[in-house]
Amino acid sequence: MGSKNKLKRFRDNASFKNVIQPERDEVLQGQFVLRNRWETFFDNSNPIVLELGCGKGEYTLALSEKNPGKNYIGVDIKGARIWSGAKAALEAKRTNVCFLRSQIELIDLLFAPGEVHEIWITFPDPQIKYKRTKHRLTNLEFLQKYRSILAPGGKVHLKTDSEFMHGYTLGILHASDIPVTYANHDIYHNGGAPVEVLETQTFYEKKFLEADKPITYLSFSFTAP
Repeated sequence: MGSKNKLKRFRDNASFKNVIQPERDEVLQGQFVLRNRWETFFDNSNPIVLELGCGKGEYTLALSEKNPGKNYIGVDIKGARIWSGAKAALEAKRTNVCFLRSQIELIDLLFAPGEVHEIWITFPDPQIKYKRTKHRLTNLEFLQKYRSILAPGGKVHLKTDSEFMHGYTLGILHASDIPVTYANHDIYHNGGAPVEVLETQTFYEKKFLEADKPITYLSFSFTAP
């Protein structure tokens, strides 16, 4: 993408009412005004669902259309990517979806304890090299942050084409005594996966399927409902 296009998208994001872009220092200093007050943004108290590393927001948009009684927030640091999802949501007049431009490492400063009901992590970079472990979205530090913001019984979903990421996450969960509610290393051939997992597909997921690459999925919850 050319720099002119990126700059235009950044300007658009600044004007989009469904894009929130807090300053990092604002968040670190505990001054992010929507933390524990997200109902004021959506004008309702419906359950909040996050998609972390949402990219263009394909999953966020698809789930928000299927579940109008929930509020969806796509989180990503790449403004030029979330522009696509934000623009599509505005064009569809979707009021239960927005996009938050921020680092995922700040997630526990963006949402209060118990404020989130579900988390989706879809096709994240597996960060396979050992020195990149701290960037894996299911490492122990990130899991602790998710635990802190999830309501009792809240679920985390991981859908990925990376067998490494799937196995790594299962290992972390088992070692931490975090109950796995469902795990499948090839959801389109083994059967039994939740409908919303099968019916919602990203652009890259479709490419993986065309190449006959297995798609894995697992879900877990830190506490009972």
